[in-house]
Amino acid sequence: MLVKLRKLILDYNNLTGSIPPEIGNMTELQELSFAQNYLGGQLPGTLSHLIKLQDMYLSENQLGGHVPELGNSSLLRMVDIHMNNFSGMFPSSICVGGALRYLIAAYNRFTSIHQKTFQNCTTLQHVEFTANNIVAELNGCFGEHSRQLEVMAFGQNQLYGGILADEGETFPCNYTLLLFLDLSNNALDGSISKCLWDMPSLEFMDLSSNSFAGVVPFSRTCEDTLRYLHLANNHFIGAFPLAFKKCKNMITLDLGGNNFSGTIPSWISKSLPRLRFLRLSSNMFDGILPNQILNFRKLQLLDLSKNKLIGPVPDDFTNFTGMVHASKNSDDDAYVEQIQIVWKNVGYAYSTTITGMVGIDLSDNFLSQEIPGGLTTLIGLRYLNLSGNHLSGCIPEGIGNLLLLESLDLSRNQLTGEIPPSFAGLKSISTLNLSSNGLSGRIPTSNQLQTLVDPSIYSNNVGLCGFPLEDCVSSSALTLSETRHDEDMEALWLYCFVAAGFIFGLWLYWGMFLFYSETWRCAFYQYVDNMQGKVGKKVHCCISWFQAKALNEEVHHGMLKLKGRVCSISLPWL
Repeated sequence: MLVKLRKLILDYNNLTGSIPPEIGNMTELQELSFAQNYLGGQLPGTLSHLIKLQDMYLSENQLGGHVPELGNSSLLRMVDIHMNNFSGMFPSSICVGGALRYLIAAYNRFTSIHQKTFQNCTTLQHVEFTANNIVAELNGCFGEHSRQLEVMAFGQNQLYGGILADEGETFPCNYTLLLFLDLSNNALDGSISKCLWDMPSLEFMDLSSNSFAGVVPFSRTCEDTLRYLHLANNHFIGAFPLAFKKCKNMITLDLGGNNFSGTIPSWISKSLPRLRFLRLSSNMFDGILPNQILNFRKLQLLDLSKNKLIGPVPDDFTNFTGMVHASKNSDDDAYVEQIQIVWKNVGYAYSTTITGMVGIDLSDNFLSQEIPGGLTTLIGLRYLNLSGNHLSGCIPEGIGNLLLLESLDLSRNQLTGEIPPSFAGLKSISTLNLSSNGLSGRIPTSNQLQTLVDPSIYSNNVGLCGFPLEDCVSSSALTLSETRHDEDMEALWLYCFVAAGFIFGLWLYWGMFLFYSETWRCAFYQYVDNMQGKVGKKVHCCISWFQAKALNEEVHHGMLKLKGRVCSISLPWL
């Protein structure tokens, strides 16, 4: 056994089985690394014998069970066990030595943390328990001795309680070195303290998907460091927070899924010039869209859906340079963050990460007038949703300029006219919805549009035809149908005249029989006999002409017209 070995690094292999208990005999071991293998089973209790261990990397394996006590090493500074199947309570003695700096235990199945676990972690800088099943009161997990924390990530757990820092409390606002705070997807509630906007080092804060309520407190200062803020899916109320007016370096602002109300302030683009992702969806914002909202030069995502906005969509998008070019990763992207964007198109839902997202969603408001042609200049757009409004007029002719467009939803409006031929230029389109409008004419065709086979994407447009709907009636067939209709009407009028002449002649006959002498009646009979012969010849002529025409049409499939004399019958007035 290599009892004097100091480093054992077997990362990125295909190791299977379990970690042998004999590893505890390697008492000189300082670094143990088995990351990204297929190891299973439980950690051997003999790990506590490694009194000189400093760094332990066991991430991305299939290890499970309880984590044994590791507090016998006073030198332990790094523990990375993320993406395994560890469960139960996290050990309380991990910080006994007082040297631990990094603890990464995300994506496991831990259910609780002992209240004493971090009480002695005076050197702890990074703690991450994202995506576990931890049930605990947040304020009870950390004390005054954890003020060296820079990263605290407890998202996707079952933490409860609040983070209101009253007088005399230290969590979290006295953690002056904190850079990253993720408490999303928990059961936290109550109000939040204004000190969160004044923390001198905080760059990233995610409090989304909790039960926080009340107004976002006003702060006289918003530190220049705050760049990423997620408050979505809570119960915040009030107007657009003035606390953000001085956050001039903010890149992401997500307030979706709350109860904010009032108008969108005109100062937003001037006060937040570096903003790239703005999400205000599912609130109660009303009023018109301020023209100033189009002054963002770096904006890549604008989501104002499911509000009460009215009026036209502003047309001047010349400042939206962040949506003109294909998105690239920026040097500002210091953290990996996500915004859940659900694009509802034809019954499908799409979730996407924030990286690479370039889109505009103004759906489910009360916007009116025409779709502005300026939208077609944003050639970097990948997602555009204007559905569920009162937009009218035609689809802009330049829509085909959006070559990168993947999802387009214009459904549930009052759009009219034909679908522009430039639609055939949408070479990246994979999701489309134009239903419930007043569109008409032939649906454009292209190789990409031919892949959209669901007819519901064009439903409730009574004038549309073509793939994937019923085929359009050709102009030649339409002309033939109109010609046949005219000829049928001519024949109908002919029969009407014949019937009218017969009735008139019948009444005239009986009148002559009753009121005139026998000489007059004989003369009249002779005249009627002569007329009968002429009428018979005329009728025979017309019948022969129609029969010849029908036969000719049957031979030539109805495409050749006969040119013959038109028969007519005229009865002289007597």
